[in-house]
Amino acid sequence: MFRNITIIGSGSWATALVKIFSESGIHISWVVRDAALAEQIQECARNTRYLSYVDLNLDFVNPTVDLERAIHSSEMVIFALPSAYLSQAAEAIDPAWIVKKQVVVSIKGFVPGTAMVPSIFIQKKFGLVKPVMVIGGPCHAEEIAIKRNTYVTIAGTDTTNADRLKNSIQVKYINGIVNNDPSGVEYVAILKNIIGIATGIAAGLNYGENFIAVLVSNAMREVNRFLRSVNLLYRDVFDSAYFGDMLVTAYSDLSRNRTLGKLIGRGIKVSQALQAMEMVAEGYRASEELYVLTKNSELHLPIITSVYRILHQHASAFHEFKLIEKQLR
Repeated sequence: MFRNITIIGSGSWATALVKIFSESGIHISWVVRDAALAEQIQECARNTRYLSYVDLNLDFVNPTVDLERAIHSSEMVIFALPSAYLSQAAEAIDPAWIVKKQVVVSIKGFVPGTAMVPSIFIQKKFGLVKPVMVIGGPCHAEEIAIKRNTYVTIAGTDTTNADRLKNSIQVKYINGIVNNDPSGVEYVAILKNIIGIATGIAAGLNYGENFIAVLVSNAMREVNRFLRSVNLLYRDVFDSAYFGDMLVTAYSDLSRNRTLGKLIGRGIKVSQALQAMEMVAEGYRASEELYVLTKNSELHLPIITSVYRILHQHASAFHEFKLIEKQLR
């Protein structure tokens, strides 16, 4: 087991990870956004901004804004913040602090402006000795908060440390699954957010469950095509890390990406829908980054491309879905 870890991020997912590891008896240096939040957590043993109903065991949780001290005291560093903030967070870290640590990312989006998944970005940014691992889904922070049975994917090419991380989770409602495809798990975590927006738009346009089931099955083909184009590693795409993660985002009302899609499908402008969201819907930016990455390829991604046009080129959701209808099978 890892005994001392650092978690960077103070949103709902970071809070869920703090809950899991602290309940497993792991000591956590929790690097949060600002000193005021660190003080509030210390005072009331809760994150007052996200999952505020979750009690935290301060015997194992030390909220802080001191990055250097937090990293030096830990064997493992987990980045668990929105992808839009990863580059800024990395700039505040001296490579010497982290180069020999085991680093883990649990982020669902491209690093803006790089077309890189977080694990590759971090590996290159710091020139790490150990390969970066990934914590993935399918999982919603809100269900972890109320201790619902959840399967968490731990992806890494170093199986020894992946098993170590799995063994560090000692709570009955979390089941760890080891996977050897970290970048594939990250790519699906990006793609599924775009698909979640698509299913939300369909629901907002009053398409029924029959249609959405066909939409999702076709989206699965698009995900599989993309995965094969970036990495021919053998993978069973029916594993929970891949299609399981996509399904929970496509169908769950807890999905912020599906919620964003619903608003747009009901006729709300994209800019207004984004403003109405209380938390970041990663699929919005991801669709733009993915378009740049694939626009010169021969990949057939009609659903993903339509979502991009709706979000970023002011295309009509109604007309785009009429085009999608003709391509489904």
